[in-house]
Amino acid sequence: MKEKKTPLRMCIACHEMKDKRDLIRIVRTPEGEITFDFTGKKNGRGAYLCADIACVEKCKKGRLLSKTFKQNVDVEVYDKLIEEFNRGNG
Repeated sequence: MKEKKTPLRMCIACHEMKDKRDLIRIVRTPEGEITFDFTGKKNGRGAYLCADIACVEKCKKGRLLSKTFKQNVDVEVYDKLIEEFNRGNG
């Protein structure tokens, strides 16, 4: 019997390939809203970040979501993501 492959995704901050379940998915919904997707099933364009505050902060510093989603992402969105990350991992 074949064992199921675990899907790998790349962190947009450190560019390491990791198991999809070990990463945080950030999604841009069809309406343009950017939020965390803890289920991994939200509709929209996804980007992945390590569950590491250093990667989250690197994402903010380099405005990596703006580059990944090819749209301007306000600094408030990055701050909100850091706040949500800290709440979820505090």
